[in-house]
Formats: sequence, C-alpha cells, structure tokens
Amino acid sequence: MPTGARRVLITASVMAATLMQALDSTIANVALPRIQGSLLATQDQMSWVLTSYIVAAAITMPLTGWLAGRFGRKPVFLLSVAGFTVTSALCGIAVTLDQLVVYRFLQGVFGAGLVPLSQTVLFDINPPEHHGRAMSVWGTGVTLGPILGPVLGGWLTDNYNWRWVFYINLPVGVLAFFGIMAFLHDHKAHQHKAFDFVGFATLSLGVGALQLMLDRGELKNWFGSTEIVIEAVLMALGFYLFIVHTWTTKKHPFLSPGLMKDRNFVTGNVFIFMIGVVLYATLALLPPLLQNLMNYPVVTTGLVTAPRGIGSMIAMIVVGRLIGKIDARLIVAAGFGLCAFSLWQLMHISPQRDSSIIIWSGLIQGFGIGFAYVPLSTIAFATLGVDLRAEGTGLFNLLRNLGSSLGISVVQALLTENTQIAHAGLARNLVPGPLTDPMLQSHHFDVATPQGVMALNALVTKQAAMIAYIDDFKLMMIATLAILPLLLIIRGPKRKTAPPHVALD
Repeated sequence: MPTGARRVLITASVMAATLMQALDSTIANVALPRIQGSLLATQDQMSWVLTSYIVAAAITMPLTGWLAGRFGRKPVFLLSVAGFTVTSALCGIAVTLDQLVVYRFLQGVFGAGLVPLSQTVLFDINPPEHHGRAMSVWGTGVTLGPILGPVLGGWLTDNYNWRWVFYINLPVGVLAFFGIMAFLHDHKAHQHKAFDFVGFATLSLGVGALQLMLDRGELKNWFGSTEIVIEAVLMALGFYLFIVHTWTTKKHPFLSPGLMKDRNFVTGNVFIFMIGVVLYATLALLPPLLQNLMNYPVVTTGLVTAPRGIGSMIAMIVVGRLIGKIDARLIVAAGFGLCAFSLWQLMHISPQRDSSIIIWSGLIQGFGIGFAYVPLSTIAFATLGVDLRAEGTGLFNLLRNLGSSLGISVVQALLTENTQIAHAGLARNLVPGPLTDPMLQSHHFDVATPQGVMALNALVTKQAAMIAYIDDFKLMMIATLAILPLLLIIRGPKRKTAPPHVALD
C-alpha cells in the first residue's frame, strides 16, 4: 500500500481521468446546436451523438470488474485512459455525423471503466480508516464533472469552437496516462474464470435496450412508437434471461451472486440510484426553465447553477472528516433531508422571483448530495469482500447512470404531459369578454385581435410550463423522502468491545 507522496500522485492521476470522463457526460450537450449546424444534421440524427455514448458506456461498465480481475487493474486503466483520449481527438476532427457517432460510441466504450476503476484504486491504496476521506475526493470529481460540464462546454463553444469540447480532454488524458503508468503498482490478475458470454450478452441486451428506450422515448412519443415498444420488450427479455442465467448456472456467472447477498451493498445501490435521479433530473430541468421561462442568458444560467458544485465540494471535504466519528447512516439521512428541502424551495419558484432562490437551493442541494454521496460510497463497500470490489464498483456506477437516465426521462415526460394538462385548466377559466384578472390586465391584451389571442396563449403556456416544473420538483422531493426508511436495513458500524479479562468501571 503506497504512502505519502506516492499515494497523493496516484490519487491525482486517477482523479484526473475520473473528472475527464465525468465532464464528458454533459459537456457536449450544450454544443449540440452548433454541431447540428456544422454537420447539417436533423434533431433526430443529433440525438445519436448522445445516445451512442450513453449506450456504449452502459453496456461496457459491468465488464470492468471481469477485465480488471483477468488482465490486471493497471493495464485496463491505462487502456481506458489512452482509448478515451484518442477517441476524444477523433470526435474533435470528425467531418461527418456518421464519424462522430462512431467515435462517440468508442469513447463511451473506453470511458466506461474510468470511474469504477478510480473508485477501486482509491479503496485499495488507502487503509480502511481513510476510506471516508478517499471517497470524499472521488465523489468530488464524480459530482462536480456533470455540474461544471455545461458551463465549460458553453464557454468553449462560444469563445472557440464546438470541437474544443472534445479537444479539452487531450492534455488531461495525457497527464493521467503517464501518472498512472509511473506511480500505480501493477497488481497482477487474480482470477482466471472463463468469460461468461451468455451473462454478458443478456445483461448488455437489457441495459442497452433500457438506455435506448429512456434516451429516445420523449423524442419518439414513448409507447406510441414501434421502436420504443421493441426496445421495452428487448429490455424485459434481456434482464429476465440474465437473472435466470445468473442464479442457475453452475459455472462462474458474469456478475457474482455474492454481490446481491450483501445487504449494505444492495441498499447502497438503491440510494445511489436515487442520487442519480435527483442530481441529473434537476440539472436537466433548470437550464431550460431559466432560459425559456425566466429569460436568463446562457452564461448567467451557468453562473446561478454553479453554487451546486461549490456546495458539493464543501460538503465532501467536511464529511470526509466526519465519517468514523458519526454514524454514517445519520449523515446520509441529513444529506437526503437537505436535498428534499432544496426541492421544496424550488417548488416556490416563479418568473417574478429573482435568482437568489436558484442560488440558495442549488447550494443546499449540492451540500446535501455531498453529504450523502461519500458515506454511501463507504457503506456500500464496507462489508463487501475485496475480491468482489471491482465488480461492485462497476455495478454501483452503472446504477447511478441508470438512475440519471431514468430521472431525466421521467421528469421530461411529465413536464410535457403536465404542461398540456395545466394549459387546458388555465384556458378553461378564460371566458369571452373583458379580462378581469389583474395580471392579465397588466399585459394589455386585445383579445379581439388574432395577435392578442396569440400573446395571451403564449402567457398561458408559460404559466402552465411553470406549474409543470413545480410538479416535477414536488415529485422528486417526495421520492427523496420516501427512500429514507431503507437506512434501517443498513448495518451500523461494529462497536469495539473490551476484552473479557479487562475490568470496566
């Protein structure tokens, strides 16, 4: 186990790779309009730039544990960093949409292992009493990346070119590669079990179909589309076959059943799934709300949402020192409570409110996520065997990603549906004749003209959308509070007892 400066250098190297991958999960989103214009693509075609990356990462991530056990952690890590860096450069020089989609798919394949491998490395190079601090460092990179990605992506796109969204990975990837190669010990392969192709194929089918369904459902009108129905059937079939195969095969399955026998690990995965839902769904809702309903410029939107990252960073520094002194379950409960409170604050947002509600709710939510993320990462692996750690980190991070995809899809679908419902309810109360509502009178609508009717309809649509956003925040608040009783399932830390021969006063 390395100590001193070597441990610091290993941590810096693996966290550089982690932050690079975490940034890339959202940094390209803001550049899509520029990419669409540059490559002359339609909106449906552009969706594959994001979908290809997400699906590739989801399919490959569970494979990380088997690869690290079979070929060694360091070679797999180096290959992942090198592949991600090279494919990032290829994305930057792509001249056609087909090239960009293929390169993004390969980028997802190589990037899938960076986050779980970095988590495994930090567990391995730190003694158990320092796991809390190690996870605070790891959690900072994992949560800050998606939050800072849109801000950095918007700045690079506005001031340089959309291609720099991908080129920014090159110096970081090179430094991470040489740092890992120079300082990380080469742990030899410790398992020689045969590759379970059936298990991998069925899990890949289920996860890939689920990600495709969640990513393209809103664009294709969900189950009104034949494509979404086919993906749902393939998802159910894939997961069913995987579960049956895993629990009935006599050979070594792709994912060890021992993972599901550890109640701390299982419960921790449920909580990290919910963190993915709340964090990424909120990040998906706020930018369009601020820009479309409150008329915030892109730069201002990035600035008022940045405190969420500041809150997470402060919380993770603080909580790393609290773990071991306070019951981790209480810290998780406090974190989820703060997240619920921040969502309650967002339920009181309106076009007339200033930016303070966004800043403070974001700061509180970031603090809550930081408080919950670190102890969850420690609790989930506290009782898990070292031989299952690599597989466990892959599954842990896969569920976080699936939670984010599910959360974004659900809130966007509900946003569309609830906007239509609220619009119908508001419009029903508008009767022919003079407008009596003070707010409507202040806009001086002339409902006797087509232009006045259109302007009135636009205002009603804006108010209906605001109601739908508030409904989404309320749903996430309820879900955040509803999961708290599961903390009772988690085993508390073992208390040290005095030896029998020692007399106690």
